[in-house]
Amino acid sequence: MKTQSSKQHGLEERTFKFAKNCRILVKQLPKTIGNIEDSKQLVQSSGSTHANFIEAKESRSWLLLIEITENRLLEQEQNSLAQEALELTRIFGSILEKEK
Repeated sequence: MKTQSSKQHGLEERTFKFAKNCRILVKQLPKTIGNIEDSKQLVQSSGSTHANFIEAKESRSWLLLIEITENRLLEQEQNSLAQEALELTRIFGSILEKEK
């Protein structure tokens, strides 16, 4: 049975990987004005996700705003990270509900 500490450690590691992977994605994006601005927001919010856990919803929004053209691999990574953000949001919501 997992303890609260091990659950928190799992989320801490998962949110760290999420922030790291968002940064890897950003480095590969086309340098359009929109992508530069949205990428700044994504880097900040994904870092906040790791720091505060609850910012996954905001990170997902920025991920979906990033424009990727003609690069299937980047598009797949974008979709994968957006899905991870959604799952993290659901996990955090579930934790908050259980604490009420």
